[in-house]
Amino acid sequence: MRFVERTGSTNSDLLASAEAVEGGWLVARHQDDGRGRQGRTWLSPEGNFHGSTVVDLRPTDPPAASLASAAGLALIRAVEAAAPATGLMLKWPNDVLLGPGKLGGILLERSGDRVVAGFGVNLASAPSLPDRPTAALSSVALVSPEAFAPLLAAAFDRELERWRSDLASLVGLWLESAHPVGTPLRVHASAEETVTGTFAGLEPDGALRLRLDSGELRVIRAADVTLG
Repeated sequence: MRFVERTGSTNSDLLASAEAVEGGWLVARHQDDGRGRQGRTWLSPEGNFHGSTVVDLRPTDPPAASLASAAGLALIRAVEAAAPATGLMLKWPNDVLLGPGKLGGILLERSGDRVVAGFGVNLASAPSLPDRPTAALSSVALVSPEAFAPLLAAAFDRELERWRSDLASLVGLWLESAHPVGTPLRVHASAEETVTGTFAGLEPDGALRLRLDSGELRVIRAADVTLG
């Protein structure tokens, strides 16, 4: 695991590195150009966690998109290890909530036969966002990025192995930590389409099952989701 004081984006650094290998991590104390899903800016204040790792895809691996479930489960397990009994919850596809606020998120980016998984966790402070509530782990426990990094690396190793050997089990464990079946959801499938319904579980590959208000079951593979 390599720590740096400052960089633009840990994801960008690993995507550009020919020397990055599976199991290695890059963690930055400061990011100047952190990214979230769908091109959003990820604010990276001091004391929060900003780190990325690489997965080398194998011919026998499950669909690469299902890595989102492994990454999300690893993240919530690492937070649970850092601060037990905090009332955490997974929100599809891979956000971790603390109460109603977003505590952490994940950005997966693919280049050829490898995927870079970037993790951002509000350990010390929660940036103010215009479109969603946020939360910081410091409200329940003080955890430094240096202490959190090995917890996340170990959890990701475990869930990566589970992803490769037993995806069905991984999806089941993800569901145990998620919002309950029947939770109302608003799904922003594209800039032009927003649909509402209730959470109806996951597909075997981790895709979202949405029960529309009409009763139709729709499978969502890429979208932004809000609760309620």
